[in-house]
Amino acid sequence: MSAVYLMIPAALLLAGLGVIAFIIAAKKGQFDDLDTPAFRAVFDDDDSDPSNEQDAARDRSS
Repeated sequence: MSAVYLMIPAALLLAGLGVIAFIIAAKKGQFDDLDTPAFRAVFDDDDSDPSNEQDAARDRSS
């Protein structure tokens, strides 16, 4: 029973820290743009810039 007296305040403290961390992250704009990171994972950086493709083709031909 004495473990319960220790674990309940510890659980409340951890829950409070989680809520505080969420509030800080929300105020800093962490959750503002939810779509762009998903699109960045799908597309290559090389394909987004046509000049990189031309440079790569030139390097392959020489």
